[in-house]
Amino acid sequence: MTTTQDLIPLKGVKQSPVEELFTSGHRTCQGCESALVMKLMIKAAGPRTIVLGSTGCMYVANTTYYSTPWVVPWMHTQLGSSGSAALGTAAGLKALMSKGKLKDEPINVIAFCGDGGGADMGLSAISATLTHNEYNLLILMYDNESYANTDIQVSGSSPWGANSTFSPPGTLHRIMNRRWKKNTAGMLAVGHPQARYIATGCASYATDMMNKVRKALSIGGPTFMHTLDPCPKGWDYDPMYSHELGMLAVQTGIWVQYEVEDGKVTLNGPSKMLAKGKKRLPVEEYLKRQGRFAHFTKEDIAYFQSQIDEMWEKWWIPGVIPPGIADG
Repeated sequence: MTTTQDLIPLKGVKQSPVEELFTSGHRTCQGCESALVMKLMIKAAGPRTIVLGSTGCMYVANTTYYSTPWVVPWMHTQLGSSGSAALGTAAGLKALMSKGKLKDEPINVIAFCGDGGGADMGLSAISATLTHNEYNLLILMYDNESYANTDIQVSGSSPWGANSTFSPPGTLHRIMNRRWKKNTAGMLAVGHPQARYIATGCASYATDMMNKVRKALSIGGPTFMHTLDPCPKGWDYDPMYSHELGMLAVQTGIWVQYEVEDGKVTLNGPSKMLAKGKKRLPVEEYLKRQGRFAHFTKEDIAYFQSQIDEMWEKWWIPGVIPPGIADG
């Protein structure tokens, strides 16, 4: 395994690098939290980084009219190919360095994908990549809980009951999307025990997110990170509330902040306090702020709350390991 960069943890936002490597030139929607994820991700990684982007919001909005906000080397890859692109790039760098065609130095490799390109189409490639322990790389899945680039269709990461262009509530069926959100980071952590680092994050907690990016790039081997990204267009809310909605997702317990480092699970930030007994905010505080849940009845909200309660009260590890996995 090649060496990695020594990226020290940040003690606060004021310690974050001043240099901007994701700058003006992108055309994301107002209040786009995924753009903030890109900004924080590359700020944490630093200039000696190659970024690979799957088709999705962060590809289309960042390459309009032959312009790009990326200051570092950047390449587009296909919708389900983030894992393959990361692995191929890391392998190519290692080969070129071993042949003396490139200076032998640690270069970060990050491939990002949306939830459609990661949790759905690209899941097999990500899984395969996490088994190649000889290559250093990070796959970051930014999750706005829909296929937002193609006008908001449900993905495997869409919440139960969410209104979308292909699953609108109607008179016959008020709830069209009856699937619960796919537990992508949890299943990758459980299913890939040799992967040294898998984590969740949210740009509303910037220092936590940047430190997780730094740890993922420093620890060695293939790593994975899953961020929750509020989306004004898809979630139907005023763009000024993106940051607040990210915090509410964590404070209600809907989104769990954790990291799995060498098999050890640690809950972070507010999630850690919730696990120690701090009272969770009602899920209604989060759901009522978004137009995609405007059709919910009191019974729908109660059902949603019951599922979150079960995760915190009955799961072995909330957000990671559900009950009954080893039964029988």
